[in-house]
Amino acid sequence: MVKNMEIKEAKTFFRKLKGLMFQTNFNYILKLKTNGIHTFFMKTNIDVFLTDKNNKIIHIYKNLKPNKIILPKKNVKYTYETPINKINKKIGDYFNP
Repeated sequence: MVKNMEIKEAKTFFRKLKGLMFQTNFNYILKLKTNGIHTFFMKTNIDVFLTDKNNKIIHIYKNLKPNKIILPKKNVKYTYETPINKINKKIGDYFNP
């Protein structure tokens, strides 16, 4: 299911800071090289997958509401923000873009 969606990587400080803020509808995956995020100023719920350096999923947050914080997690290298219910993965799976 991941292969059908475009992955956009947030590489600059501003893009990482902005993330998906103020967006009401998106149909892509946002990849961030970070181990914690916030959903302040978001207009929609998202699914979040936290992976290690090999893209093995170690934390999942489904249907995460706006105005939440995911504190930094140990061993997390990448964070993927996705539209809700678009990615069918579980902890231990590999998030292979």
